[in-house]
Amino acid sequence: MIIKSNEIENVNLKKNKLFLFYGKNEGFKKISINKIDFKEKSENILNYDERDVLNNPDQFFNEILTNSFFEKNKKLIINNSTDKITKIVEELLYKDLEEIIIIFTSELLEKKSKLRNLFEKNENLICVPFYPDTNETLLRIANSFFKEKKISIAQSTVNLLINRCNNERINLENELKKIEIFSTNKIISEEHILKLTNLSENFDLSNLVDSCLIKNKKKTTNILNENNFSSTDAIIILRVLSQKLKRILRISENYVKFKNLDKVINEAKPPIFWKDKDIIKQQINLWKTKEIKDLIFKLNSIELQVKKNIDNSIQLITNFILEICTSKS
Repeated sequence: MIIKSNEIENVNLKKNKLFLFYGKNEGFKKISINKIDFKEKSENILNYDERDVLNNPDQFFNEILTNSFFEKNKKLIINNSTDKITKIVEELLYKDLEEIIIIFTSELLEKKSKLRNLFEKNENLICVPFYPDTNETLLRIANSFFKEKKISIAQSTVNLLINRCNNERINLENELKKIEIFSTNKIISEEHILKLTNLSENFDLSNLVDSCLIKNKKKTTNILNENNFSSTDAIIILRVLSQKLKRILRISENYVKFKNLDKVINEAKPPIFWKDKDIIKQQINLWKTKEIKDLIFKLNSIELQVKKNIDNSIQLITNFILEICTSKS
């Protein structure tokens, strides 16, 4: 059964367990995979490549169909799917997948593709094509975001933002999140967009803070030394550090409560992007809940000092970040 990408969240997961996402828009696929979930329930996400499944199908079926108390609500993602895996899909149609969702991802599939035809014609299978985004689509997403957040921005500045995203929806989503976190007012200028979207060329604030919080002193020092920070940068760094500390504090408190870190991370609200999960695990294992609270308290004190002594803000921030890197926990 063919559906549009904007209909994914309306799929009845009790009836439809098998999905095929195909097309060139990899970023949109990743965003859409996160929209398929078990609502309030925990989920275990497993990634396979088609080769892994075809080389050992018995092991694959054993792993996905073996339920335990601790391994319910499995979401399986099978990457690089081709017509070769069609027989596996046909076999899965007759299996009990009560607590399993399986998503097959593929690049372009021709109309005569056996895999595509199977998903398109069977009412129990969901087929979603992902076509490249157009400028019009990305503009609509961006304008909707700024309207919802009540942020004032010129249309020419929105166009600049779209151009800097290289027509990739996932890049736009990341930049919009960055704007929401870093912006200090409700008016965004062209200068703000150039600054915020230039982090890959200038410095990656998120990378700086993450390196600091996993106590990677070498990487943190390199980022600090290779960039010429301004007093405005100091404020942005504080905001990023505050946001990340509050997030890991929530996760840490839930980890103490539920004793299952993967479960806590998978259930985090707002959802944690897949590429951030490993580094968050490192941070949680390095910092106890009380230490995180103490760090937030110190951060608030540093923020007051920065605002009172803006000319010396970079030195204050640099010292604080290096102190975090070298602290014992």
